[in-house]
Amino acid sequence: MVMDINEIREYLPHRYPFLLVDRVVDITLGERIVAYKNVSINEPFFNGHFPHHPIMPGVLIIEAMAQACGILGFKTVNKLPRDGYVYYLVGSDNVRFKRPVMPGDQLCLEAQVVREKRGIWKFACRATVANELACEAEIICAERKVA
Repeated sequence: MVMDINEIREYLPHRYPFLLVDRVVDITLGERIVAYKNVSINEPFFNGHFPHHPIMPGVLIIEAMAQACGILGFKTVNKLPRDGYVYYLVGSDNVRFKRPVMPGDQLCLEAQVVREKRGIWKFACRATVANELACEAEIICAERKVA
């Protein structure tokens, strides 16, 4: 199942400059997702990180992986942000950065469900560029109803 940016915007409440998933190329509900973030020099964070050697901040790579997790969670339980739900990033464990992500890279975001219990999800995540590992982490998200 492929999702374009219009469908992604239905499943994520994020907007510019914090929408960090451009396309979903594979999703198996309750199991895994593969998505892409196309990294452009036009990203606002490159102005300061770093002007003469632009690299994507690690926290934004983690955020991109968490957004992919959120899409998988929302689609699996058939809920939407417009219905008053949100997925919060509540934890990350065993985070390791292996290579910098730079303008022109296509960041492949992969997340696999480790477990889900009462709206708390744990995912095993990887971010790669051209099949080279850029980051890996265990990400924990919590589904919540927004008042």
